[in-house]
Amino acid sequence: MARRRSNTLTEAELRLMDVLWQKGEATVADVTASLPPPPIAYNTVLTTMRILERKGYVAHEEAGRAYIYRPLIAREEAAGHAVGHVLSRFFDNSAGTLALRLIETERPSDEELGRLRALIEQYEETP
Repeated sequence: MARRRSNTLTEAELRLMDVLWQKGEATVADVTASLPPPPIAYNTVLTTMRILERKGYVAHEEAGRAYIYRPLIAREEAAGHAVGHVLSRFFDNSAGTLALRLIETERPSDEELGRLRALIEQYEETP
């Protein structure tokens, strides 16, 4: 059975997108050279960039013999896709249930607790 295509980023795709978000645009050679360890082979980076292009995350322009890739979506938008995927798969599309799970799992910092209190007060004031 063929593997279902995912619209969210895999770990390998995210590593490449991190480089593009940081640089703004880059060739495959630039991306390969900028990756933190462990290294990824040039051909693997090239194949993954083509997959990212099919998924709509990047586009390229030709510059001589090289392709210059640039991100089409911001990191925040990709994060939103990932959160939406987790919400639908594990939390029945309930952001509240996800938030409770996160807070139960790890104690928020004092700053985060303050932000949570302010949000709760805001929601209590507006019906």
